[in-house]
Amino acid sequence: MKLNLINGKRVTKGNELELISIGIENGIITEIGTLSDADQTIDLQGKLLTPGLVDVHLHLREPGFTDKETIKTGSMAAARGGVTTICAMPNTNPVPDTKVIYDDIVGIINRDAVVNTYQYAPITMGLRSDELVDMEAINAFAYTNDGVGVQTAGTMYLAMKEAARLNKPIVAHTEDDSLLFGGVMHEGRKNKELGLPGIMGIAESSQIARDILLAKETGVHYHVCHVSSKESVSAIRWGKSMGVNVTAEVAPHHLILCEDDITENDSKFKMNPPLRSKEDREALIEGVLDGTIEIIATDHAPHTKEDKAGGFMGTPFGIVGIETSFALIYTHFVRTGIFTLEETVKYMSSAPAELFNLPGSSLELGSVADLVVFDLELEEAIDQSEYLSKSDNTMFNGEKVYGMCDLCLVNGEIVWRKEA
Repeated sequence: MKLNLINGKRVTKGNELELISIGIENGIITEIGTLSDADQTIDLQGKLLTPGLVDVHLHLREPGFTDKETIKTGSMAAARGGVTTICAMPNTNPVPDTKVIYDDIVGIINRDAVVNTYQYAPITMGLRSDELVDMEAINAFAYTNDGVGVQTAGTMYLAMKEAARLNKPIVAHTEDDSLLFGGVMHEGRKNKELGLPGIMGIAESSQIARDILLAKETGVHYHVCHVSSKESVSAIRWGKSMGVNVTAEVAPHHLILCEDDITENDSKFKMNPPLRSKEDREALIEGVLDGTIEIIATDHAPHTKEDKAGGFMGTPFGIVGIETSFALIYTHFVRTGIFTLEETVKYMSSAPAELFNLPGSSLELGSVADLVVFDLELEEAIDQSEYLSKSDNTMFNGEKVYGMCDLCLVNGEIVWRKEA
């Protein structure tokens, strides 16, 4: 079957757009410009056509927590957000810390996922131990204990040595448990106003500094998850200046919001790492612009309404974000002139694919047709009743945005299309 997409627009440089029409056959872009007849033709009416987004950080909750999300619903939510490749964190039950468990989860992915889905393996057995998993046997694309920091420097050193030998990334949730002191939100102005225990930025940045020195010693590709503090940005910049192979990601909510946006003791604002100070947020934006932080990734963390009922104390960390990430970044940063559209597509598509050696897409002849269409002109409110995720825990519900996804193709097949 041949599919033609006509009258789309692609970004060429900065925010410049040019018309493009493409033909797709057997999952591959086979024509650009003048197209032959097709079995199906879709008129994009001048909307943005881009390679599919790549999100290297989300939680699919399966196995073990399927009341929150499943591989099927999480991948469907990704498609609705224009994300054609996702990477699932290993804080499941059971943890995929053996080849048998890992392969079982990959089997569910192969059966149920509607977008390209890669499964992380943990660094250590059960996530919280000091016993390394058999990285070579599991043979994941990358290794992480996301949700908890690796507390022992020796354990991280040995993990980095093995990952470097296998040419695989170590992906770190950086958090020194000894510096948490029961905190539930950023240690700053707002936590004192609300009377809640705070989480210091140094709990994150001190472990990044440790790991950068270990990465320098081992030569591993060391990737930092969801950077949130100005000191963390400085540490990563320092690591790069020494030639360490350190890369980093930031979540949309940390770029858009800070502690001042927390209106009340409501768990919809509770995530880990927390929303930090205005100065931290500004440092994150600067870090993206100067290349210290290469990737924007959602840390999509679904929870049930019952889980999130209440305030900061006693409720889990995390918000959803896979269905709205591009629209939020486009609205807050491209339309305001902070990022260009070209840069945004790089941060959310080509950069993560390149850094993690994942198959990406492009608008070139012969490329795999993992493609998405965004409507940059239509303003619409984020409506949680339309989510394909099983969860809707985010403070962005109801916000008016531009750039929601209209169409998502994976390997040339339509996996999600907005109703007319």
